[in-house]
Amino acid sequence: MSEKLGEVSVSEDELEPETEEASAQAPEAPGGEPPKKIKRGTLPPGGGDLGGRHGRSSIATTSFFGRTAQFFRDTRAEMRRVSWPTANEVKNTTIITLIAVIFFALYLFGVDRVWAFLIEHLRVLLGGS
Repeated sequence: MSEKLGEVSVSEDELEPETEEASAQAPEAPGGEPPKKIKRGTLPPGGGDLGGRHGRSSIATTSFFGRTAQFFRDTRAEMRRVSWPTANEVKNTTIITLIAVIFFALYLFGVDRVWAFLIEHLRVLLGGS
């Protein structure tokens, strides 16, 4: 009793039910073992990374002028990495900002005038001068 489907023939006699063997061990965590905990303020084994910072001893031993010069060198290097907008982008965002400022100024002016009108008429209705 076999059927032929296209190029593939399937026979019911050849099919065997798949069985899963239950293992006696519990499955491992997806990432393996969790990292070992390290006390705060200590470096991990191998020294670790200081996050790009210099040790305090190197900063403390340099003079004020040395630190100031290093600050300006670092600032200059950081400014080179900045992604500066084009003149067209600056123009477009300036126009959008001006339109938003004018819109909200007119809106707040209108709300202020409505509240002033309502308060004035309420005062007159209640017999104020």
